[in-house]
Amino acid sequence: MEPFIGRRRELAILGRVLEKTSRRRFDRPGRALLIRGRRRVGKSRLAEEFIRQTQAPHVFYAATGLTLSTELRIFTEEARSSNLPGASVFDDKQPESWHEALSLLARALPENSPSIVVIDELPYLVKADPTLEAVLQKLFDKEFSRRPVLLLLIGSDLSMMEAINTYGRPFYQRAADFVVNPLTPYDLAQALDLAPAEAFDAHLVSGGLPMICEEWPKGASLPAYLKQAIRDPLSALIVSGERAINAEFPPEAHAHQVLNAIGSGQRTHSNIAGATQGIPRATMNRALQLLLEKRLIALDRPLSTRPSRESRYRVIDSHLRFWISFIGSRLTEIERDRGDKVLERIRNSWTSWRGTAVEPLVHESLRRMDGLPEETGAIGGYWTRTNNPEIDLIGADREPVAKKITFVGSVKWLENRPFDDHDLRELIVHQSQMPGADTSTPLYAVSRSGCKVGGVTHVTPEQLIDVWR
Repeated sequence: MEPFIGRRRELAILGRVLEKTSRRRFDRPGRALLIRGRRRVGKSRLAEEFIRQTQAPHVFYAATGLTLSTELRIFTEEARSSNLPGASVFDDKQPESWHEALSLLARALPENSPSIVVIDELPYLVKADPTLEAVLQKLFDKEFSRRPVLLLLIGSDLSMMEAINTYGRPFYQRAADFVVNPLTPYDLAQALDLAPAEAFDAHLVSGGLPMICEEWPKGASLPAYLKQAIRDPLSALIVSGERAINAEFPPEAHAHQVLNAIGSGQRTHSNIAGATQGIPRATMNRALQLLLEKRLIALDRPLSTRPSRESRYRVIDSHLRFWISFIGSRLTEIERDRGDKVLERIRNSWTSWRGTAVEPLVHESLRRMDGLPEETGAIGGYWTRTNNPEIDLIGADREPVAKKITFVGSVKWLENRPFDDHDLRELIVHQSQMPGADTSTPLYAVSRSGCKVGGVTHVTPEQLIDVWR
C-alpha cells in the first residue's frame, strides 16, 4: 500500500466519534457520518486507514453504480466475508431489498464493542433506489443507533450528499456532516520535504490529491516530478483528470466541453460561448449550471464598494485546471512516448499560468491568517470589463458589495524577482483606481521572492503555509 499522507485532524475526529459509540451511558450509542468531498480527494482511503488503525470489526462496501440486484449481491458478499462477529447471518442468504440486507447487517454487528460500517458512493445507491434514504432512517432509528456502531456514508456527489441531511429528507439529523478536503500545502511540505514556495507549486499541480502526492518522490522538485510522471501514461497525474470528468458527466451533457473552455482560460460567459460555438447557448447555460452544482467551477465577482455585474468562472480543483491546460489535449503525445513535447509546453507557459492559478490559493490562505487589518471579513480580487484596473488582492469588511475596503494588494509569484519599485508604483495606481480605497488604505505584497521596498506589508510563502498547520 502507498504511504498515507496527512489527515491527522480527520483521523482524530473519526476516533472521537468512534469512542462515543462505546460509552455505555448512551441509550443510543450508534453514530453516523455523511462524509463528502470531491472525487479522488481520498475519502475512501481515509476510511480504510481509520479501520486499519482502530482494528475494529468492520465491513467496507463500495457501490458500483450497477443494478440493484448486483449491488445487493456485492454487499452481501462483502458482509459475509467481513470480520463482523455475526457475519454468518449472511450465509445462504441473498437479500432482495436494502431493508432486508441492512436488517441482516444489524444482526451481524457486535453488541458490546464498537464496530464500523462503511457504505461508499452512497449517491449511486440513492439514485438507483430512492427509497434507500427512508430505509436507512427506519433501520438507523430501530437498529443501528441502539448498537455501538459508527456508520460512515461516503459520497462524491457534493450536492446530493448535502441534500440527504436537509430538512424534509428521511435521514435528516441522523448523521453529522463531515467534509474531506484536499491535502493542504502544509501537508505537502511535510510529507514531501518541500520548502514552502515549492509546496505551493506542488499543490497547484496536484490539487492536494493524495493519489498524486503519494507518487511524488520525497524531496523531488516540480520539474523532476513532472519529468517522471509525464513519461508514464498510467501515472495519477495523467489519468486522474480524465477519470474524474468521465465519472461526473455523460457525454450528452456537454459539460466536458464547457469545462475545457474554462480550464483553458475562457472565464467570461461570452468567451466561453465563443470557445464552444458548436453548442447552443441554452445548452451551454445548462452545462454551466451543472458544473456549478457539481462544485467543479466557481463564479467569482469583483469585490468592491460598488455593485458589479462582471463575473468570471474558474475551475476550483487546481489539478484539474492544470490537467486541462497541459495534459488533457496532449494525451496522444504522451501515449506515443513524446512526453518531452508536453514538458516543453509546460516550461514555456508555467510562469504565466502559475501567476493566475496561485491567486485563489493565496486568497484562501489569507482568509485563514491572523493579523490582517481590522474589520477584514472578505478577500477577493477586483476587475472591470476592460481589465483596467485588474487588482490581484482586495480585503474588505464583507462581500460581494463592501462597505469598507481594508487593504489593496498584489501577488507576485516569481522565482527570481522580488516585489520592487515598479510593482509598488503599479500598486499605488491600483489603489487610486479602487472604489472604496484611498491613500490611507493599507498596501499588501504577496511575493514568492521577497520584497525590496517599504510602504507595503510583505507576506511570504512561509507565512502563507503556516496558516495551514
